[in-house]
Amino acid sequence: MAQTVAQPTATSPVLPAALPLKAIAPWAAFFGILMLVLLYFVGAEQGATAVVSGEGVHEWVHDARHLLGFPCH
Repeated sequence: MAQTVAQPTATSPVLPAALPLKAIAPWAAFFGILMLVLLYFVGAEQGATAVVSGEGVHEWVHDARHLLGFPCH
C-alpha cells in the first residue's frame, strides 16, 4: 500500500470581494434611523415629549429603560 504526500503549492489566500459603499449605505442609513427611533422610545417616550399618549409604550419598554440606565420613576 503506497501513500503519496501532497506537496504544498505557493498560492495566495483567497480574500472575499470588498462590498462597494453604495451597496452598504442604504442599509446603514435604515438601521441607523431604526436605532434612533428605538432609542427614543426606550429613553424619552414619556411626559412632555411623548408621541403616543398614555402609559402603554412606557410599560412595554420599562425594563429596557432600567437596563440602559434611563430614569423613569
